[in-house]
Amino acid sequence: MADHAFHPPFMLALDIGTSSVRAILYDGRGSMTDHIAQVTYDMDTSQDGGVYIDGDRLVDVVCTTLDRFFTEAERPRISGVAVTTFWHNVLGVGADGQAVTPLISWADTRPGTIMPALRERLDEKTTHANTGCVLHSSYLPAKLFWLAQYHADEFDQAERWMSIGEYLFLQLFGETACSISMASGTGLLNLHTCIWDADTLSALPVEPAQLSRLTDLDEPFTGLKDKYRACWPALKNLPWYPAVGDGACSNIGSGCVTTDRIAIMVGTSGAMRVMSSTEMFTIPEGLWCYRSDRRRILMGGALSNGGNVYGWMRSSLQFGDDAEVEQAIAAMSPDAHGLTVLPFWAGERSPGWHASARATITGMTLHTTPTDIMRASLEATAYCFASIYARLQTIHVEVKEMIASGAGLLQSPAWLQMMADVLGRPVVASAVTEASSRGAALLALESAGILSDPIEAPVPLDKTYDPDMTNHTRYREAMSRQQELYELLVSSSE
Repeated sequence: MADHAFHPPFMLALDIGTSSVRAILYDGRGSMTDHIAQVTYDMDTSQDGGVYIDGDRLVDVVCTTLDRFFTEAERPRISGVAVTTFWHNVLGVGADGQAVTPLISWADTRPGTIMPALRERLDEKTTHANTGCVLHSSYLPAKLFWLAQYHADEFDQAERWMSIGEYLFLQLFGETACSISMASGTGLLNLHTCIWDADTLSALPVEPAQLSRLTDLDEPFTGLKDKYRACWPALKNLPWYPAVGDGACSNIGSGCVTTDRIAIMVGTSGAMRVMSSTEMFTIPEGLWCYRSDRRRILMGGALSNGGNVYGWMRSSLQFGDDAEVEQAIAAMSPDAHGLTVLPFWAGERSPGWHASARATITGMTLHTTPTDIMRASLEATAYCFASIYARLQTIHVEVKEMIASGAGLLQSPAWLQMMADVLGRPVVASAVTEASSRGAALLALESAGILSDPIEAPVPLDKTYDPDMTNHTRYREAMSRQQELYELLVSSSE
């Protein structure tokens, strides 16, 4: 599509994901242009559950992505740079402004080893009510306490602790700040006052001064260092908006900015989230609460398993191409396989948050086929979403639409139909291919005064999958079997 079909001004969105960095140009109404660059990368892993990357290496990936973006001969004039990154990551920075620890991902499960000691220092219910985060290896209280216990030399070298977005800005501008959004995903922020939570920090070997100052999107950065001004002259005098959590951006990008729209996202992992603008709120047990900014909260649950379950099945069970898989699972009747699955290939987060949870398949016989296992595992993942939805209903969410996004789910109409049948609600497939970067662009456009609210941006939608209520009844019986197995193998073990 030619540039003249779009509506200026244009916003460049940087999306720093867990496997790639994308630079995408959006117009003033949030429409994605064809000016895109992407660089993929892999995080390092270790046998004991480590998932991490050298912070400077990831900064280099961001810079390479921007280099590629600017290899085009012509592009529209850019008015600002929006940034979104994955939540719950942290690295230590020394006195010279350089990283002294790797950047530790949310997926790193090694901090789970210190959870009993952490629970002796912090009251779980109070911490959850104040910070919106449970005590879990995903969040910074566990990660920082674990680093102090098991990597004391590196921990002692760190004078400051920050996320990859903060570290990127430190390198680009020589100064940094942490957005309310990124802070809300740490487990260190008081969600109600929007300041670092003194009670939580008092139980950790970290001082408030070691954390970045808090900011919001109304305080963009300007003044790139000379090195980067020379690399990207088009960006040298533009506002760079502080990094926002990818989950919040995904909701906004897919049009789920009010309580009547719930976002269902299945990428590598999964999440169900609802956004609202409210000053008073309580957080249901098993769910989390973060912020996109000082005005909006985001409540929901996250699954460590989503598209990775599909990917593991397809690889390990040696299926053919995706079209063959889709045809095979679509031909099956609901819960016709006789299997009960706990789909915890990557562990469990919402709603149980049990560190010991692992994948389990029961009910197999000589008649069981790979297709049975695939279908049962996708249904089981949908049951986990239903458990999150049940908790969201306790806060009186009045849902008009459920919007599905993420390549893991949108690639499979059969899985979308399962999701609608399990939830007993229509599920609408989003036509937005890059929801997180689009959401970051819309927030930046709002901050710049170009949009008064992201809700003004048109929301592209695709097919609606209506539930079969007969299938819904059958799935409820299957969910009961799954819950019984969960209580037997997971809940009773901790």
